[in-house]
Amino acid sequence: MTSKTPHSDQANAIAYCPALFLAAPASGQGKTTITAALARYHRDLGRKVRVFKMGPDYLDPQILEQASGQPVTQLDLWMAGPEYCRHQFYLAAQQSDLILVEGAMGVFDGEPSSADLAATFNIPIALVIDVKGMAQTAAAVALGLASFRDDVEFCGLIANNCGTQRHAQLIDDALAGRMPLLANLARDPEVSLPERHLGLVQAHEVREELEHRFNLGKAWLGGQAICDLPKPVAFTSQDIAAPQKLLQGTTIGIARDAAFSFIYSANTRLLEAMGAKLSYFSPLNDQHLPDVDALWFAGGYPELHAKKLAGNSSMLKDIRRFNALQKPILAECGGFLYCLEKLTDLDDTTYPMVGILAGQGAMRGKRGCQGMQAAMLPEGEVRAHAHHRSHSQNTPAPIAHGQRQRHPAPGEAIYRQQGLTASYLHLFFPSNPQAVAQLFTKPLQTTHSSAAIGSI
Repeated sequence: MTSKTPHSDQANAIAYCPALFLAAPASGQGKTTITAALARYHRDLGRKVRVFKMGPDYLDPQILEQASGQPVTQLDLWMAGPEYCRHQFYLAAQQSDLILVEGAMGVFDGEPSSADLAATFNIPIALVIDVKGMAQTAAAVALGLASFRDDVEFCGLIANNCGTQRHAQLIDDALAGRMPLLANLARDPEVSLPERHLGLVQAHEVREELEHRFNLGKAWLGGQAICDLPKPVAFTSQDIAAPQKLLQGTTIGIARDAAFSFIYSANTRLLEAMGAKLSYFSPLNDQHLPDVDALWFAGGYPELHAKKLAGNSSMLKDIRRFNALQKPILAECGGFLYCLEKLTDLDDTTYPMVGILAGQGAMRGKRGCQGMQAAMLPEGEVRAHAHHRSHSQNTPAPIAHGQRQRHPAPGEAIYRQQGLTASYLHLFFPSNPQAVAQLFTKPLQTTHSSAAIGSI
């Protein structure tokens, strides 16, 4: 175990910690695999590693949390805000030996992009490029990206899927000392992470397999330069007021199992900070609801478990009775589909669901919707995102729509009946704690919008 570098300068409210941002020219370059391998490498040396994930992602953080052994928080300058991001980095820097950040999509894609996050906090970027099918061109791509903006520091290239040492040498020679080649990683399908239709498989489903791949990943890195601790980065403090105890005495039942698992750790931490007691239950496996004051059905993969969900009749009855009492229910994406009358899965088989909101949901293959939106709720604006490959139809008139970040067209429909608030949107609770607290106590009742949506 290496000794810890002093991290904090209390006089200046600055915390220092080695930090590295892993980004790529596009999705599918191997960022998650490499970030997980690097986190496990340093963890096994006795270092405390905190990993952050850029953007609204649920699946990668599950992988990275298992690899690092520490909670993984999603950071986005729009969804979470710069103050929240600054606060999270500062707290991590005070307690950690290494901070890793995994980017999203291409390094300059999105508004804000991975590059924006890295530049805001002066974190150097290691560029991950899948070099299969190219040699000197990989160097050209890397150097071109590095010169695109002068406010972003690129500290080196990780050449993934490198065929041979000669292949790596061609890339390094083309870099000509203008950028270090931090690692050349051989093609090894045994190291890559398993995938499915919305991305990676959930970590809890393949926990032992992941452990095997993490161990292979450590050897895969091979002690190359990427394994060295990066330089310390100065993270400044950010004053954020402690949340009010608006949920004191409220018990919230949270659906969490193989069908419902898209839950931001930031959301549950906020609920607890506001005084809520959290009670987790499984719509798949539990026969009855726990004794709670409110329910939260988050996103997940209900379409993969539709038959079993439909067959748990006692749970369906409990939820219907709970709703009939007009108690608060928040249903997001997969949770929204579960609350509809019917759901058609990927095999085109239709199953009955809870039925507390009129309408039917159906999967639609590879077509889908994604992007940042603000949920324009009666309680206030809550930042959110959408990511789904399904549609709903014959639903009631929505009370509101999401507001897209960069497009004038209406976003996802938001429904409210009795205490139920349902939508495809995944809410980021810290963006408006007061509004979220009201969702779980007494949602505001409003009139429906003038036009129903037939299909979204």
